Amino acid sequence: MRSEKQKAIFLDRDGVLIRERGDYTWLLEDMIVNEGVVASLKKLQSLGFLLIVISNQAGVAKGVYSKKEVDYLHLHLSRHFALNGIVISEYYYCPHFPAVSKCLCRKPDSLLLEKAIARFNIDPALSYFVGDAVRDMEAAQKVGVKGIKIEANSQIPEFAD
Repeated sequence: MRSEKQKAIFLDRDGVLIRERGDYTWLLEDMIVNEGVVASLKKLQSLGFLLIVISNQAGVAKGVYSKKEVDYLHLHLSRHFALNGIVISEYYYCPHFPAVSKCLCRKPDSLLLEKAIARFNIDPALSYFVGDAVRDMEAAQKVGVKGIKIEANSQIPEFAD
């Protein structure tokens, strides 16, 4: 087990890493990596940050797509990043939706962040959450991680600096 605390960048998926379409994204043909993401993630990784995705995926609870389809999209997203020398340490996602199923993992709740912090021995005070929604910032605040709110589909290089 690691004794030294890690630092991490938690990233929302839709709107931050990939294009927010205003509809669910689970098909590969609909996945578009946002401009500037690869360069930013490479820089953050070179500074020693773990890269961890935290995402709400309510389409699973609503029956629009399956967990298998979410995992398949994440596999291809990881391959895209790996071709550019980027490692995503883990994808955590909530498959629930309040009208269909109750949970503690859906942002703005912080269970997914708590799991990642425990698993990877992360120091919240050295870590950040980049998201495009208030719920991302609320989840970050609950665990003591600094939240950085960006506009959906905007470039994130300014943040990486």
